Amino acid sequence: MQFIKIKERVFPVGRLDYASEGLLLLTNDGELANAIMSASKHVPKTYLVKVNGLLTPEQEKEFRDGVPLHGRRTAPAGLRLIRKAENPWYEVRLIEGRHHQIREMFKHFGHLVEKLRRVKIGFLELGALKPGYYRQLTPVELERLRRNLKLG
Repeated sequence: MQFIKIKERVFPVGRLDYASEGLLLLTNDGELANAIMSASKHVPKTYLVKVNGLLTPEQEKEFRDGVPLHGRRTAPAGLRLIRKAENPWYEVRLIEGRHHQIREMFKHFGHLVEKLRRVKIGFLELGALKPGYYRQLTPVELERLRRNLKLG
């Protein structure tokens, strides 16, 4: 937030840890920020994840169904292998966002996340936007987001 030079309050929507990159929304609308982050609104967040090994078909099923983390099972998640390799890439889709959730889910199966990039929040896509760059949402995108979240 130290890089934002705006006098009004700005809310980051979601968080990215030091070892992650990708799409991050910033807004001065606290109601919008809370709605996007709330698991009850079921706004999917999509990530590309490079891991140090393949999951077995059984592990993939468990990942999709929910993994026990810190005494609670995660919500069902989307998982799709997008590049099979020694260090494969997966697409992961979550509706909740617990602290280091994707890293912890893969760790549950004995795998470490090497790279993690959030590429979508709901219908909003990172696209070709490079690290350190930003763009403003269009009025159409903002209206669609508010309509999807059932906000006034």
